[in-house]
Amino acid sequence: MLFDLDGVLVDSRDAQLATLAGYATAALGKRVTVADLPADAATTPREYVLSDLGLDGSINEEGWAAASATATLTAEVFPYVAGTLAALREAGVGTGVVTLRSRERVNWLLPQDILDRLDTVVCYEDAQPKPAPDGVLLALDRLEVSPRAGIFVGDTETDIHAAHAAGVTAVGAGWGFAGPEALTRAGAHLVMPRADHAAFVLPLLVGIGRQEDNSKRS
Repeated sequence: MLFDLDGVLVDSRDAQLATLAGYATAALGKRVTVADLPADAATTPREYVLSDLGLDGSINEEGWAAASATATLTAEVFPYVAGTLAALREAGVGTGVVTLRSRERVNWLLPQDILDRLDTVVCYEDAQPKPAPDGVLLALDRLEVSPRAGIFVGDTETDIHAAHAAGVTAVGAGWGFAGPEALTRAGAHLVMPRADHAAFVLPLLVGIGRQEDNSKRS
């Protein structure tokens, strides 16, 4: 079972918006607050958001990293995560993260006890970014799981499109950045409206998937 990071495992929406505002403040030399950002800033590529604020050209990655490092101090892992990952491991289910974050920033966001519960982490530098299926397929290959048996839990249309392209079951995390309606429109096979649903829905999905797989082989 694979997960996106931001908005799915980590409550980082406010941190993402604060990073955008902080970077824009430093680059423009004037105060930019979260309220000044476009309404869809959390789900829009950063280049477009910053362009709307009056910034043109490439992003200074050192400046972005500094803004992100400060902002992510406020991000916290969702309460369901530790117990769910532990339950999946106990059931013999491989787990992983497929994220657009760099490996450095993954380590900023996830505490070591959560990283220890994951079997693989695929970052921005490891594969073609979503919505391409490459990262999902790389994680499945590392876990030795076929796409037919794979599940990817994401919170944006990009995640759902990547899941479809990889041929895995697409599960929408409705508590994340895009919201349940957008995930349904994008084609999620199942949308969980709230994070507290994950603790019992995800292990159930694994059990159903195994039953279906066994029935196809018999």
